[in-house]
Amino acid sequence: MAGLIISGLLALGVVVLLFMVIRIVPQREIYVVERLGKYQSSMDAGLHFLMPFIDRVAYKHSQKEIVRDVPRQSCITKDNIEVSIDGVMYLQVVDPKAASYGVDDYVMAAQQLAQTTLRSVIGKIDLDKTFEERGEINMEVVRAVDEAAQPWGVKVLRYEVADINLPVSIKDAMEKQVRAERERRAVVAESEGERQAAINRSEGDRQAAINRSEGEKQEMINISEGEKMKQINEAEGRAQQIELIATATGEGLRQVAAAVKEDGGQEAVSLRIAEQYVTAFEKVAKESTTMLLPQGLSDIGGTVASLQKVLKTVEKTPA
Repeated sequence: MAGLIISGLLALGVVVLLFMVIRIVPQREIYVVERLGKYQSSMDAGLHFLMPFIDRVAYKHSQKEIVRDVPRQSCITKDNIEVSIDGVMYLQVVDPKAASYGVDDYVMAAQQLAQTTLRSVIGKIDLDKTFEERGEINMEVVRAVDEAAQPWGVKVLRYEVADINLPVSIKDAMEKQVRAERERRAVVAESEGERQAAINRSEGDRQAAINRSEGEKQEMINISEGEKMKQINEAEGRAQQIELIATATGEGLRQVAAAVKEDGGQEAVSLRIAEQYVTAFEKVAKESTTMLLPQGLSDIGGTVASLQKVLKTVEKTPA
């Protein structure tokens, strides 16, 4: 019985000893080992052996990204407006030894430093810029906290402003400002539309006037060209008429002259002259109540003889 108890105690001691000697480190974790209270080594993922009663695992660190909320705090902007801001910070342990012995709680230290840095950054900008320049604010906080966290063996990867709360009065004022700005833009847009419409109308009227003037100009040109062609055609017609009349008259005179030279031509001419003479005085007598008669009107034969004498003179005259 005593032997069984001793055997059990020995087995328990072996199990405890193995537990103290063997350490299995999970993936993405690092164990910091101290020997007699002094830093010995950092164990990566895998199987490791410790010296019992001398070595011990003092700290355990995760190499994953650590996400921590930065508590909400009040900040004063450059234009003296109080805002309430909270954020999210992403950390990662890069030096297990420094993270173990550099600071008591690196997460708390990073959070406090992020808060103080955020208050400093917000105090340098106006309220409107806090909404427009969130990216710049985040970069400033990351730069300041990461520089301060280097001795702690911690890398600050990112910082994001989660929410910005404003006082009710400031919200109302900003809403009024936004409404006023929208109304102003609407008025400007409407006026721009009216101005553009007026410009378009004036351009259309100007183009229509130009088109009308061009049409009237072309119409006048066409009319003048038509008048010109008409006058040319009339002139050419009159010229041709005159030429034809002259040709016909000349031909008639030549025929008359030829007829006069023939036998009995003189008597025919005399008879024709006498007939025309009498017809002319008859016409004058019908058209006028008063008539002056030439001397020797009764002597028609003498008159005809005189006209024949003139005709002969013309015939003898060389052409």
